[in-house]
Amino acid sequence: QVQLVESGGGSVQPGGSLRLSCTASARILVIYTLAWYRQAPGKQRELVATITNDGSTNYADSMKGRFTISRNNAKNTVYLQMNSLKPEDTAVYYCNARSPTGANNWGQGTQVTVSS
Repeated sequence: QVQLVESGGGSVQPGGSLRLSCTASARILVIYTLAWYRQAPGKQRELVATITNDGSTNYADSMKGRFTISRNNAKNTVYLQMNSLKPEDTAVYYCNARSPTGANNWGQGTQVTVSS
C-alpha cells in the first residue's frame, strides 16, 4: 500500500492561484500513472488531470488552460498548479496513483476554497 500525502490547499479569491503537492511514501511513482481528482459538496468525484509515467498529460475540459499537472519522480511528488481559480473550483482535491496492474492508491484530500 502506497501512502500519499497532499498539501497546498487553502482559501483563495477568484482569479487567484494555488499549487497542490502530493508526495508518495515509496519510490514507486516512476512507473505509476498519477492523477488529481476533486469532489465538491453534493457532487461525485471527478477527474481533474492525469500524467503518465512518460509525462503525457490529460485534462478535464473545464481545467484546460488553467491547471497544469506535473511530476518529479526523484522527489516522489506530483503537483497541480491551479491558476485563474473560480468559485466552482471549490472542492476537496485528491491525489491518485495507479499502479501498472491497476491498483489505485488515494491521498486523504486537501480542501480548496475559492471565494471572495
